[in-house]
Amino acid sequence: MSPDKKNKLNKLRVKLDKVDDRLLKLFKNRTKLVKKVLALKEYKKQIVDKKRIKIILNRIKKKSLAEKIDTKVTNYIWTNMIKAYIDYEKRNFKKK
Repeated sequence: MSPDKKNKLNKLRVKLDKVDDRLLKLFKNRTKLVKKVLALKEYKKQIVDKKRIKIILNRIKKKSLAEKIDTKVTNYIWTNMIKAYIDYEKRNFKKK
């Protein structure tokens, strides 16, 4: 790789790191909201809401198309994020 390309690559990586930092703040905020949602759930079976998941994924697909973002990428990200938060909710569910 030429020194010029390596320099450009490093600058792009710095920008990606800044985006990652912003994403982490968003995940922190999302986690706070998920905690509030979880506190409202009375039964563990309420954690997985397939109808809600389908609505979310359809909404993200429409927005991705409108923003010209690869829908496979956004679907993969949201599907895995939802799975991660389902796991989080199951680990943090307190029986009432």
